[in-house]
Amino acid sequence: MSDVSLWQLACDGSAVPNPGRQGLAAVLRSPDGARHVRAMAWPSSGCNNEAELRALMLGLTMAQAHGARQLRIQTDSSVLVDQLADGRAPTIQRLLPLLREALDALAGFDHVQWLWVPRHRNAEADALARGVHGLGPKPGRPVGMKKNRRKL
Repeated sequence: MSDVSLWQLACDGSAVPNPGRQGLAAVLRSPDGARHVRAMAWPSSGCNNEAELRALMLGLTMAQAHGARQLRIQTDSSVLVDQLADGRAPTIQRLLPLLREALDALAGFDHVQWLWVPRHRNAEADALARGVHGLGPKPGRPVGMKKNRRKL
């Protein structure tokens, strides 16, 4: 695998509320740095994991259309990484049809790398996914801040 031919895909999905309206976003970067962006509202409601899977499929479709053969996928969804990165049989039963569809699409690439990142490192895709419903970026704790836990 050569970094010269490696495409970068950042994807994110949102469901507001969860479950609720789904927003999907994918940002694809070619090896020469060209950027391709797509964001859309999904016509039916669903949970955040469904939205994440649909956002991945949106990105994979873009990558295929642009001729990508080697892909690095960046996501803040641990479900995507846990269920799809090693190509094993999916275990979340209610997501099985979408997981199978994603596995089939992933099989069309010569090489796929997975990179889980925290939401703040997936900010562009996150903002695009929420933006399709007129929402701003999801607030989060600054890096290094711990949750304030109260003792009972």
